[in-house]
Amino acid sequence: MIDIGFPELLLIAIVSLVVIGPEQLPSTLRSIALWFGRFKRSFNDLRAEVERGIGADDIKQQLHNEAIMKEIEKSKAAIASTADEARNFAAEQKQAFEQASTQSASEKNPHDEPR
Repeated sequence: MIDIGFPELLLIAIVSLVVIGPEQLPSTLRSIALWFGRFKRSFNDLRAEVERGIGADDIKQQLHNEAIMKEIEKSKAAIASTADEARNFAAEQKQAFEQASTQSASEKNPHDEPR
């Protein structure tokens, strides 16, 4: 930003008093203040408009991110469900194998072997 101290302001005031004159100085300062106010208002309006535009983009991005997060949660649930089904299937297969092993062992009696 512009760094203007008291000595610079005093120099500007003296030069403007000499150049413009004491009669025209108040109306000139008023005009400058009006123009400065208009510039400041238009700059603030432009800034607000840009911020609104950016805010709209942020909202769109956030909605997009939320949709992606929902999809990720659905995928997580589907993967968890599939993993549970796989675990249940593996447990059933193990149980069936153990039952078959137990039946096979009980059917095979070591005392029934021929001599």
